[in-house]
Amino acid sequence: MINDDFNNGINILKNDKYFSLLIKEIDPPLFPQKKTYNEYFQSLAKYIIYQQLSIKSAQKIYMRFLSLFDKNKINTKNFKKITYPELIQIGISKSKIQYIDNVAERFIKDKNFLKNITSMSDNQIISNLIDIKGVGPWTADMFLMFTLCRFDVFPIKDLGIKKGMQKLFKLDILPTDSFMIQKSKNWSPYRTICCLYLWKLIDGNNFEW
Repeated sequence: MINDDFNNGINILKNDKYFSLLIKEIDPPLFPQKKTYNEYFQSLAKYIIYQQLSIKSAQKIYMRFLSLFDKNKINTKNFKKITYPELIQIGISKSKIQYIDNVAERFIKDKNFLKNITSMSDNQIISNLIDIKGVGPWTADMFLMFTLCRFDVFPIKDLGIKKGMQKLFKLDILPTDSFMIQKSKNWSPYRTICCLYLWKLIDGNNFEW
């Protein structure tokens, strides 16, 4: 079903003045696989690590993070067993260690946290997530896009998306938030797909999250 919706979204975007050429020139991006509830903590930890880092740097640190766990046992309980020096050693900042711990604590203390997520709107999910210190709108957007596979997410604070829109619209400077919001309305309800193309536009045709 997700693949059908994804392909349908690309076909609709082919009619857009700006994306039609982009879709012709860039290989179709890979759409992420929807994660299960047991993977939510891992996903949030991942995008906290990715905050304000280049993709390459973030990927390296995240792979080191995964290496601290036994295979398929990346959960809050096992995270709590990892020492602070171990996390510092692999390149995670002090503040991000605390942020990941805040997420772990929320899942541990609230057994129903995000349990009814399928019935929640994007805004409801964001509201629940940003209530955790260290999880901001960008991290929540990444969670919606790459964990829940929501199709209409547009992270206006992402630098890659800003640069992509600057190039797409041939702007002299980075676009304002209001410009991005206004222009992206034309791509709803497939703005997540647009983001995947915009990242490729900036980081290369072979780029994948």
